[in-house]
Parts: sequence; C-alpha cells; structure tokens
Amino acid sequence: MRGRPAPKRTIVVDGKPLPEVLDEAMVHAVVHGFYDDIREDDLLGPIFTGHIAAQDWPVHLGKMCDFWSATLLRTDRYEGRPLSPHLAIPELQEKHFHRWLSLFRQTVERLCPPEVADLFLDRALRIAHSFRLAIAFNRGEDSMRIAPISREALQ
Repeated sequence: MRGRPAPKRTIVVDGKPLPEVLDEAMVHAVVHGFYDDIREDDLLGPIFTGHIAAQDWPVHLGKMCDFWSATLLRTDRYEGRPLSPHLAIPELQEKHFHRWLSLFRQTVERLCPPEVADLFLDRALRIAHSFRLAIAFNRGEDSMRIAPISREALQ
C-alpha cells in the first residue's frame, strides 16, 4: 500500500512545542557533562562514587540518558523507577538536593540554548521536589514542611 509519509509528530512539553534543537545528542551531552561535574564535586562526588562502582558508570549514564530522553523527548526508552535507589541512600539531605540542582542548572545553561535549559531545569526542579517529599515520608518525617526549591535559591 502506498501513501503519504506520516506527518512529523510535534512533541509538546508543558503546553509548548519542544524546540527542535533538543535531540538525543543534546540529552547525551547534558547527562555526560552533568555527571562529569558530579564526580568532581566535593559534596556529591563521594555519595555517587559510594553507590555506583567505577565499572557501573557506563550503565548508569545510559540509564540517565534514557530517563531524560523519555522525560523530555517522550521516548519509551526508560522503564525504571528512579526514586527507589534514592530512598536507599540514608545520607541524602537538603544540601545535596540544592547542590545537585545548582550543578544541573550550570550544566544546562552551559550546554543548551535558554529555552531548552529552562525545560531541563523545570523538570529537574519538579523531580527534586517529588523525591524530597518521598524521602521525607519514607523516613517518617513531616513532608508538609517541604517547600519546592526555587530557581532563585540555586547558586
């Protein structure tokens, strides 16, 4: 059967069409650039290296590329549950989330055009808030006192 090719699908995120410049190569650059910075960071590096063995980093980076591809490009590559591993890290505190978000912001602002950096950061802020709520709940803490971290609070 012959016919016209299927029209190109427009991806809409938060009610706006996804910028065409955001593609798998940009996701890869953000993920790899971010985790390069994480591993060098005095606060976060020890947590990550304490929970991810050196030989497991390629697998972790692949999962993170799949996660961000699914999150922003709406692919179906990620099938995991990202919260579970974080619940198993007893040393995670507020300062870690602030630093994680600050490094993430620096990475996306360095590597992406502003509208794409905003998409990444908006999603990261939401994810961090949901993780913080779930961790507090899991630890038996009062999650009602946890306010979202704002862009303005990041370094």
